[in-house]
Amino acid sequence: MKNREIAKEFNEIAEIMEIQEIQWKPRAYRSAARKIENLSEDLEDIYKQQGKKGLEKIPSIGKKLSQHIADLIDQGRVKKWDKLREKSVPGLHELLNIEGLGPKKVKKLFSELNIKNIDDLHQAAEEHQIMKLSGFGKKSEQNILKSISRYKKSNKRMLLDKAWTLAGEVIGYLQEKAEIKKIDSAGSLRRMKETVGDIDILSVSSKPEELMDTLVKIPNRQRTLVQGKTKTSLLLKEGIQVDFRCIDQESYGAALIYFTGSKSHNIELRKIASDKGYKLSEYGLFRKKSDKLVAGGSEKEIYQKLGLNWIPPELRENRGELEKFRKNNFPNLIELKHIRGDLQMHTKYSDGHNSITEMAKKAAELGYDYICITDHSKSERIAKGMKESEIKKQWEEIEKINKKEQVKILKGAEVNILDDGTLDYEDELLKKLDVVLIAVHSGFKSSKTKMTKRILKALDNKYVNILVHPTGRKIFQREGYNADFEEIFKKCVQKKVAVEINCDPIRLDLNDRMIIRAKQIQVKFSLGTDAHAQSSLENIKYGVGQARRGWLEKNDVINTLSYKQLIKFLKK
Repeated sequence: MKNREIAKEFNEIAEIMEIQEIQWKPRAYRSAARKIENLSEDLEDIYKQQGKKGLEKIPSIGKKLSQHIADLIDQGRVKKWDKLREKSVPGLHELLNIEGLGPKKVKKLFSELNIKNIDDLHQAAEEHQIMKLSGFGKKSEQNILKSISRYKKSNKRMLLDKAWTLAGEVIGYLQEKAEIKKIDSAGSLRRMKETVGDIDILSVSSKPEELMDTLVKIPNRQRTLVQGKTKTSLLLKEGIQVDFRCIDQESYGAALIYFTGSKSHNIELRKIASDKGYKLSEYGLFRKKSDKLVAGGSEKEIYQKLGLNWIPPELRENRGELEKFRKNNFPNLIELKHIRGDLQMHTKYSDGHNSITEMAKKAAELGYDYICITDHSKSERIAKGMKESEIKKQWEEIEKINKKEQVKILKGAEVNILDDGTLDYEDELLKKLDVVLIAVHSGFKSSKTKMTKRILKALDNKYVNILVHPTGRKIFQREGYNADFEEIFKKCVQKKVAVEINCDPIRLDLNDRMIIRAKQIQVKFSLGTDAHAQSSLENIKYGVGQARRGWLEKNDVINTLSYKQLIKFLKK
């Protein structure tokens, strides 16, 4: 059983406990789920090698929870949890995924309107029954409908990191078990879109039928949808479909272009081919008159035959890339290897799971020159925000660690922008920080005018360096707040404040379209994983993917600067 499957079980039982009003335990179960999700080691491996004692050593996991994990690994179930599920109404806990609904409101909806699941909730909202209940109202009913729409979309598509992980597992399994010459993911995953539908994988093999037979034996398979000589479709246990194709070498490049997309990019590409006397399909580039194959084995040779430079998958959205790559002034996109440090992360000082030293050691493994520790400021109580005395204690620890570790550690903080636009710490403290990150964490439903004024006022503070997760959105969970980002970006340029591309897969904020617009205004960008555990530092690749989708080059992103250059930028 994979870590993510075990974490999902813990989260689900926490939701059931919340509805049944079992005190304290839900919080412990959610904390354990977060820890499990962020573990770099596989729980099954720990259990096999060290038994339950190994599980007990994991922070947030004690004797009782380690026994539950052992039961899940050994039996696929926990008997105590089965009893809790028997007492609960099936589907009721799912309502907690709807923004604005907590356990008390869910119980009220059930007791007064007999709402048992998402479909019941949707029907009741459409019929305006919910607005009649005390504690709800017309606006909350409208918000429920919007949240249901987002939730249903999340069931059709998955976050980028989930698709990346599942595709990696399938590819890794096949590389180990079968004869493969080439293998790549395609589709929106290869284009690094923030959400992905089905997973597309292409391969070249001299034994395609054996490859298909191997694929259907993958441990994570729920059922086989189609199995053929060169194409197989599976449904994984997570409910995700994988479409797998084995391609002839001479057509591999053409197939990779076709199945990577986007649809509109490919349509334009076929028009260019037609104008030049060719036909382009998933099988290759052919002359119209003779049907002779002129290119197909690699993407690069097809683009070259069409008078184009090779176009990175992240840009294939028909947003001007074909024109740019026809000329020789195309962008040299930022790459993961250019990143020299991570500029947002959290430790045990606020709501993180690891110490400063542990985060620094992981950063060293990633080859970084520097990191910035940015725990929450005091008003963010739910995230254990730091009081002034605590952040000063943190500075002392950072200074000691900086004498030992190779990776330079910058003193930072994620400072709340308060409702009136002032910041959560006084200037006297802010000026002693190496990096001041500012963010909105409340009042998301403020008017556009109010939110814009709030952020613009915060940006006027001369100690501010980076505006983080700028729109406040969470994919599938929460829309971003309403603000005039044109004005905000202009102010950032004026004040030499970088705008963050948050690399957390649930945020990826800014998105690619806003990155493009901000670049046009000449904004400088920073990348921050917003990591709350060591393993999450690896999420930097998702932020780089969005930066590439936003046409960013190395010089657009301050994380590519050397330590000395970064310090110079931060001092404005």
